[in-house]
Amino acid sequence: MRYRRPMSVAAFFDLDKTILAKSSSFVFAKPFYKEGLIGRTDVMRSAYAQFMFLTSGADHDQMESMREYMSQLVTGWEAAKVQAIVAETLDTLIDPLVYQEAIDLISFHKEQGHTVIVISTSGNEMVEPISARLGADIAIGTQIAIVDGKYTGEMIFYAYGEGKAEAMQSLAIEHGFDLDECFAYSDSYTDLPMLNAVGNPRAVNPDSDLRAVAIERNWAVLDFEKPVSMQAKVEKRQAIAASAGVAIGAVALGLTWYAKRHSIRA
Repeated sequence: MRYRRPMSVAAFFDLDKTILAKSSSFVFAKPFYKEGLIGRTDVMRSAYAQFMFLTSGADHDQMESMREYMSQLVTGWEAAKVQAIVAETLDTLIDPLVYQEAIDLISFHKEQGHTVIVISTSGNEMVEPISARLGADIAIGTQIAIVDGKYTGEMIFYAYGEGKAEAMQSLAIEHGFDLDECFAYSDSYTDLPMLNAVGNPRAVNPDSDLRAVAIERNWAVLDFEKPVSMQAKVEKRQAIAASAGVAIGAVALGLTWYAKRHSIRA
């Protein structure tokens, strides 16, 4: 008989409206405007999109429209400048938006020895540092190609819908996760593929369509209420220790998809 090592368990978390009270992409509109990356019209559009996102969620057509808009918007931006803006404003913009219940859940899963993975439609430049602060082990976000230090607008990987499920399955193979034993948390009906991929789906602050599905399938429904200061609740040493794992996980996975779908250009 051959020895088979026990399968591992992971907890997959969506980011916006699941861990954060707002959209991580839209919240950076003002500093991007201040640094000259976007115009006033883009700020207004982001504010409107944020309002719609918070009040009614986003359907498939809206997500596809946002995909095209963001691809065009970031074309030509310097990647290093975007990363610097996110790093400089993370404490003031993101820190107050984290749900206490999400922090407690992440801590619970880590205490159980589970791998904590944040998987979000927002860009990697935002998802990685936020995930590191939370103490997550791996971060997966939307990836846009960078050539000569600037975004080309070509989307290498869109962390949305079936794309999230594909990422989860790839991670399961790479890390030996038993998806039937894994957990997934999300607020959106568009994340059904993500929730269907695991044996323990959880609807968090669900939109009306997802809430209906959760009730029909007898899934747990979690309603998070008040965001708190992440800095006050997450131990700094935990975030620092996890940041190396976050960066390695995100980059390794990104390069795997890059190799499959594109030739990597320096």
